[in-house]
Amino acid sequence: MQARSVLFTLYGDYVRHYGSTIWVGSLIALMTELGFTATAVRAAVSRMTRQGWLVSIRSGRASYYALSGRGQERIDEAAQRIFKLHPERWDGRWRILVVGGERDPKQRERLRRELAWMGFAALSRGVYLSPNDLLDRIASLADRYELRDRFETFTAEHDGPTPDARLAARHWDLRAIDAAYEGFVAEWQPRLDAHRAALSRSETLADPVCFVEKTRLVHAFRKFLFVDPGLPQELLPERWAGADARGVFSAYYHMLTEGALRFFEFRPPLPVV
Repeated sequence: MQARSVLFTLYGDYVRHYGSTIWVGSLIALMTELGFTATAVRAAVSRMTRQGWLVSIRSGRASYYALSGRGQERIDEAAQRIFKLHPERWDGRWRILVVGGERDPKQRERLRRELAWMGFAALSRGVYLSPNDLLDRIASLADRYELRDRFETFTAEHDGPTPDARLAARHWDLRAIDAAYEGFVAEWQPRLDAHRAALSRSETLADPVCFVEKTRLVHAFRKFLFVDPGLPQELLPERWAGADARGVFSAYYHMLTEGALRFFEFRPPLPVV
């Protein structure tokens, strides 16, 4: 695990529920439990601040770090997708985004990554496809990159001859995504079963263990945000391991939450700035 990526997990699963602001000393204490050094944490926080995900707040000699507007938007979106238990119902229409005009290579790559994160597939250079209604998020992205006059969106129906599900499989590597979900289940189902067995014997995990385990669980599941476009049920294979993975994630997450939150709240101080 990389420090920057784990910090996103901490902000998304804990800090955003406590005012989205935290003292850097608390971050270091929490990250130490996960095996990171203070130097690594400070470097990751500085990088996230430079990238616009966090903002630094000084209070006397103490430094706090809060989610920026952009960071809050990304964290909220990620949480909504992570905790969605079932795929959306599809309205049968496709959304096409056309991005015109020349852009510098760095901006073009950042935009490509943002659209992939949102679940778009690239049909060709500057043309992207999604079955999901993402028009509000597209507008926000266009404003962020000051490209509103270069974005054109279309809502269309596919007339064939390829079936819609096969079209989806052509543009997204569903086999690889399914295999990744199977790997998640293979890793985390035994841990869930072991915890259930311990509870049946009236045994409990210590709060620090719950915190570490839950953070690693969320971090592992969060990776699917970068590979799974969140296709509606009608476009998924009949046998889809994502459903099993979400079941394992949800069950283990709720099992670990109480102890993990006790440990997080014990980390002093967590002031409201």
